[in-house]
Amino acid sequence: MGDLEKGAATHGAGCFAKIKVFLMALTCAYVSKSLSGTFMSSMLTQIERQFGIPTAIVGFINGSFEIGVYNLPAICIGYLIAGFMMKKFKITVKTAAFLAFCLSLSEYSFGFCNFLITCDNVPVAGLTNSYERDQKPLYLENNVLADCNTRCSCLTKTWDPVCGDNGLAYMSACLAGCEKSVGTGTNMVFHNCSCIQSPGNSSAVLGLCNKGPECTNKLQYLLILSGFLSILYSFAAIPGYMVFLRCIKSEEKSLGIGIHAFCIRVFAGIPAPIYFGALIDRTCLHWGTQKCGAPGACRMYDINSFRRIYLGMSAALRGSSYLPAFVIVILTRKFSLPGKINSSEMEIAEMKLTEKESQCTDVHRNPKFKNDGELKTKL
Repeated sequence: MGDLEKGAATHGAGCFAKIKVFLMALTCAYVSKSLSGTFMSSMLTQIERQFGIPTAIVGFINGSFEIGVYNLPAICIGYLIAGFMMKKFKITVKTAAFLAFCLSLSEYSFGFCNFLITCDNVPVAGLTNSYERDQKPLYLENNVLADCNTRCSCLTKTWDPVCGDNGLAYMSACLAGCEKSVGTGTNMVFHNCSCIQSPGNSSAVLGLCNKGPECTNKLQYLLILSGFLSILYSFAAIPGYMVFLRCIKSEEKSLGIGIHAFCIRVFAGIPAPIYFGALIDRTCLHWGTQKCGAPGACRMYDINSFRRIYLGMSAALRGSSYLPAFVIVILTRKFSLPGKINSSEMEIAEMKLTEKESQCTDVHRNPKFKNDGELKTKL
């Protein structure tokens, strides 16, 4: 009995030791993946600034990671199809782990297409371009004053942009050298602007200049790609969640899910906005100023640097999640999960152990007990 007990204990200890490694690898993979996905709301700023789309419209058409008319239907359809396929074909845990890994890796690979969809900054005099419409080096001292507006005594930190007839935007009507205005509110038009070198009356209207139709077309490509990636994401999510649930014993599922959610919220949800925000702040070209004089929100980003930092950091963090994910695929092929521990070999070992214990009990049974019922009552 000693050898059998020792073998069963060794097998169980080794199995559950591997399960702990499996859970650690699975949690690390989810945390690394969540680090790149926690700050997906920054995509709103990228679309708004890069393609010149108002915030309200951006939130409606694309939203954050799982809302919007493009992403939400794609994710719902993907969840339903993935769940139906898992049930229809009775996919095992090993196959589910392999499918989740391959589908997630495919989504990650196609995600690099986002680097190819780009739209340049809106030309703003004194920030991205000179007053002669020539492009200037960014992140240098902003020369927002020029000969055409020095006599106007303009505030250099004011952000109330206007778009001139020449296609160049200015930080304010004063910095554009405008002398007259007609209309009120958003319909206001400024005339006799000395900094606007164009035929006619050199006028300007409120707001940044609109981008060309090529940016609108690129936005459509970005949204289509976003919907396609959402479908791949949902296809991979269901098999991955199945693997996570099957790797935990039934009596420990609640604790395992709680620890899993805790690790994601603490190690991904808290630090991600901090370092993403710090890096994105470095791409700001002009900071606003509050009425009290304190620094305000960023009024204009260098959208090219913003895109490289945002997409590059997300890709690096997401890529690091595939190392523990690869370990998970290997482990699922080398040992049984808690749901499969009652295999034929373990059942045979348990039957032999029960028979051995019964024989030992009969040998050492006290003679004064005449039957099993009396022995059980006494025990």
